[in-house]
Amino acid sequence: MTSVPGILPSHRIDDLFASGAITAPPLDVGQVQPASLDLRLGKVAYRLRASFLPGPKARVEDKLERLVLHDLDLTSGAVLETGGVYLVPVLECLQLPADIAASANPKSSTGRIDVFTRLITDHGTAFDQIAAGYAGPLYIEISPRTFPIKVRQGSRLAQVRFRSGSSRLDDGELVALDAVSSLVEPKPARFDHGLTLSIDLAGDGVQSLIGYRAKRHTGVVDVDRQGALEVADFWEPIRARRDLSLVLDPNEFYILASREAVQVPAETAAEMVAIDPMVGEFRVHYAGFFDPGFGVAVAGGRGARAVLEVRSHDVPFIIEHGQTIGRLVYERMAEVPAVLYGQGIGSNYQAQGLKLSKHFQPPVES
Repeated sequence: MTSVPGILPSHRIDDLFASGAITAPPLDVGQVQPASLDLRLGKVAYRLRASFLPGPKARVEDKLERLVLHDLDLTSGAVLETGGVYLVPVLECLQLPADIAASANPKSSTGRIDVFTRLITDHGTAFDQIAAGYAGPLYIEISPRTFPIKVRQGSRLAQVRFRSGSSRLDDGELVALDAVSSLVEPKPARFDHGLTLSIDLAGDGVQSLIGYRAKRHTGVVDVDRQGALEVADFWEPIRARRDLSLVLDPNEFYILASREAVQVPAETAAEMVAIDPMVGEFRVHYAGFFDPGFGVAVAGGRGARAVLEVRSHDVPFIIEHGQTIGRLVYERMAEVPAVLYGQGIGSNYQAQGLKLSKHFQPPVES
């Protein structure tokens, strides 16, 4: 399909459909993004008693009989309860060429409402990974952690990115790219197996808004309704303290932002990965894909901060302003997409600062 290593752009994803490497019902508007494909939920959700991987000798279906508690019909919509684990076959199936592999992540709007999704394949030994040449169905495991959610057939909670060969840029390549395209502000950029990012707990000064803490026992989030929910019904604002610190309570969910504004040039894509757990026992990101053009001026941006989905594990943990919290790994594109993120394709987070998911009405600052 392509001899150039890298992430496949949208027109090459279209080629995968045309060749039969991806089969699905007719695509929805906006389903193919500049460097990824949104996956659509099928018509049934299986409530599981436990998460699982099928392993190298089994299909997903082989494991369901002893793991399914009951199933839900998604054709008219159904509520997935907080704390439950659900498995949903998606509408897209694959028969990939031998030189094309793929990986998956939750969509940005999915991660920002604390919904954990993982992709599973037949014979899979790792979540979110699709082996080169894979042929078979795809399944999405869904676990709402804080808010119950309403989904239906066709809902798009996860996305998949296709790649040929080795695509990751090393730190030397990132230094050269930064010199040309200015990947981050403020300077200097810090590279350590990717672009290092830190946390913003200062905002615009004491008592300015720096984040949100999710409330418990809320109403339902309909994943397909945009701008329908009041922020105050689901979130508590977090204001900057004089000491520029924040205590993360165990198993609470926070929306925070990076101190740096980043750009993803058109010839690259990027993925947020957590910093080494030796730095602190907390997770900073569920939804990690950054499309080509994210934050870039020519695509309607001026640098955009990374929004962080933060959850502490087991014990309270204090973070401080400027503390290293994650890294952005850049990958080369096999070709530059015809349309970049932010160029009239419903890009909800271009030029973002601190921002909740698209399901919520824009907050009114006091």
